[in-house]
Amino acid sequence: MHDSNHVAVLDFGSQYTQLIVRRVRELGYFAKLYAIEDFPNIGKPGAIILSGGPKSTSEADAPDLDFEALQGFGVPVLGVCYGMQLLNIKFGGTVEASDRREYGPASLFPTECSGLYESISESSQVWMSHSDTVKVIPGGARVIASNQHGTPVSLQWNQHFFGIQYHPEVTHSHQGLQILKNFLALSNDLLPFRIEDFKREIIEGIRKEVAGKQVVCGVSGGVDSTVLAVLLHEAGANVRAIFVDHGLMRKDEGIEVRRNFERMGVPIETVDCAERFLAALEGVDDPEKKRVIIGNLFIDVFWDSVGDAEMLAQGTLYPDVIESASNAKSKASKIKTHHNRVDRILELQAQGKVLEPLAELFKDEVRELGTSLGIPEDILQRHPFPGPGLAVRCPGIITEDRLHIIRECDAIFIGKLKEHGWYDKVWQAYAGLIPVKTVGVKGDERSYEWAITLRAVVSEDAMTADWVELPPILLRETSHRILNEVKGINRVLYDISTKPPASIEWE
Repeated sequence: MHDSNHVAVLDFGSQYTQLIVRRVRELGYFAKLYAIEDFPNIGKPGAIILSGGPKSTSEADAPDLDFEALQGFGVPVLGVCYGMQLLNIKFGGTVEASDRREYGPASLFPTECSGLYESISESSQVWMSHSDTVKVIPGGARVIASNQHGTPVSLQWNQHFFGIQYHPEVTHSHQGLQILKNFLALSNDLLPFRIEDFKREIIEGIRKEVAGKQVVCGVSGGVDSTVLAVLLHEAGANVRAIFVDHGLMRKDEGIEVRRNFERMGVPIETVDCAERFLAALEGVDDPEKKRVIIGNLFIDVFWDSVGDAEMLAQGTLYPDVIESASNAKSKASKIKTHHNRVDRILELQAQGKVLEPLAELFKDEVRELGTSLGIPEDILQRHPFPGPGLAVRCPGIITEDRLHIIRECDAIFIGKLKEHGWYDKVWQAYAGLIPVKTVGVKGDERSYEWAITLRAVVSEDAMTADWVELPPILLRETSHRILNEVKGINRVLYDISTKPPASIEWE
């Protein structure tokens, strides 16, 4: 049902590409991401967006596309960053390569107030992330916006083709959503995006794919795996939902997980294997190795537990797929290895044994799907929790003592957020151990203990995030309790890093 009148986003490898898809859906239209190798077999789209990318158009292996085929669709086309540079070359212009990268905010000054810039301010902030720039503009093209230096940052080559040198999909571009809306308004009869339609399609897909096979599904109590388990249950799949207590959970999380699934009427099995995971992680301090060990061992635990299960279901989301850049066709640079994308999982995928019905959805869309499935709101609004658990909040080696410190500090912090009415205002919050000992004074004596960092961010989709300006009284009370109640900590810090350049988790 999604092969016509949709918005086709062609992936040149930008880490923000999936956000374009997200923004289009947010505007109410169905969008789908395509690898460049799949072009022009993208059905009959109602609009096409060419993403940014890490390559330079001057590089020998720079991604390209069939320009004649692109024109043949006869629909509005928007080139973003690399997409704009490629289009300028295709229309006969040139692009100047540079080893300097423009990254961060810039001012946008439209030269007209119609079309792409309808209802856009005379000056607004946009977000740049590029090195090459347009040098020669071909005849017939128009500059429709410039930056604060007078440099062209938006072009229109003809009635259907537009280009922008900034990223409208990120929240740092203050009117980016309106610019995308203006572009989509140039198309006719775009396919709408409705979560109820998506739910029906996912359920139909599950029934077709499992076809009576036994499916094993891992649940952690987080939103993704919870929605997955309920979705499989709703689809009538022969599913065994297994909760693996790998010893990397937050304080009392196992009890809470079991109670929540009882409320939803979905039976789960618990496997206690904390000692096995901690033994496998002993002495390992490399973050990538830790993720791989956890991911592979997780699968071993599943197969040890279920024996002859024919399929593995995972709650992998769209950002997980993109950030790990595990698709062989992907032009994106890998940010980190996701625990659902380790070698063992990829091997199972190649055998057709992995089911990922949420892989085209973003976090807020998964929550919306969960609501349509009748999952209680307090469960759906739980803060995201990483698959590798506290391992990614414990830089360096993992020990039971360090995990205990993190659990206690985290419980105090989350408790204070709830007490002050801030839990639901925050996308994600946690305490992470900094593996550095600092000098302090306790009981009139010198102490030499660890530092703990508190982190609270707001985000729409985990691809970008900003730190939260929590009330000083909340931070003061949290710090006071941690320093007085948690043995081994003599310093509390608050992380005020944005994503990018930092990530939400520490590893």
